[in-house]
Order: sequence, then structure tokens, then C-alpha cells
Amino acid sequence: MAIDAEEMLPRKPKQDVTIGQDISALSAAELEERIRILEGEILRARDAINRRGITRSAADAIFKR
Repeated sequence: MAIDAEEMLPRKPKQDVTIGQDISALSAAELEERIRILEGEILRARDAINRRGITRSAADAIFKR
């Protein structure tokens, strides 16, 4: 299997995002990255909620008459 040249480049560590942290010194690009990270977390949380709903529905179907 061939190695993609992009895989050889060093990866930038994921920026740490803390809710409520001071963002006044961040650049526009850093703020965009922060938004991207937070939107990803929102999608991840919504997906977890959906999975829990599916599990709950399956359990309800089993235990209800």
C-alpha cells in the first residue's frame, strides 16, 4: 500500500477549546478554527443524543406490551 505524501507531513495538534476562555487575543483564523471545533462537538453531542434515543426506543419496544 502506498503512503500518501500528506500523511508524512507533521500534523498540527488539535487546538484546545475551553468554554468561557478569553478570546479577545485570538485572530480571525483562530476564531474560525474554534468555531469549527465547537460545531464538530455539537454534531458529536447530537449524534450521541440520537443514539440514546434509538437505544431507548428499542428497549421500550422490548419491555412494553
